[in-house]
Amino acid sequence: MVLAPPTDPSHPNDHSLIKHNNDPLHPAFLIPELCRGFYKLGEKIYLAPSGVQKERIEPEDIFVLSRKDRDFLRWPDHKPLKQSACTPLFYNAYDLRNAGACIHTHSQHAVMATLLWPGSEFRISHQEMIKGMRVGGTGAALSYLDTLVIPIIENTPDEEDLREGMEEAMRKYPDAPAILVRRHGTYSWGADWEKAKGQAECLDYLLEVAVRMKLAGMETVGMDQWTKQ
Repeated sequence: MVLAPPTDPSHPNDHSLIKHNNDPLHPAFLIPELCRGFYKLGEKIYLAPSGVQKERIEPEDIFVLSRKDRDFLRWPDHKPLKQSACTPLFYNAYDLRNAGACIHTHSQHAVMATLLWPGSEFRISHQEMIKGMRVGGTGAALSYLDTLVIPIIENTPDEEDLREGMEEAMRKYPDAPAILVRRHGTYSWGADWEKAKGQAECLDYLLEVAVRMKLAGMETVGMDQWTKQ
């Protein structure tokens, strides 16, 4: 059964349910705010500040930079904030993949995957959620039969120092839709914030499945799942 809005014009459609009256805790106000962490709008880059609870960011907290020159077009002056330490890495996604949005997570599943896959690659195949990933993050959708390959780079004490390693991995793996940082998390991107968010969610699902499979002694690539002894 496919859920869809009623087509009967007599069916009540209560628009008062989304009237938040600027209440920051109302779901109709809060949910859109959760989706505005970091994205590109034309030639402008909107950046979340560093060191704050991302789900509680206010519009006044946002930094705006030009995409081409990386000049600050707007910055907070109501309290001492600085732009995200991930800024140089986000620009990798914009410059190398022409992404419209980039998302960074500290997923526990990602951290575990980078520990269970000690090499420079994470691989998984024959999982339905692979269809939610795209070639290079912004290209055609992958299929169930494709093997998802994501490079793993080593962490650094300071986040901005990951830029070169991330760039090198993105150039070496042009079809990879994300980067895993060992003992740290993920960077993934998409053509816009909706696609970036969707891929980040699919990636986290696949990482969780892969970790569970690995711990159960199962192969994550191919149809013969049991590790040969």
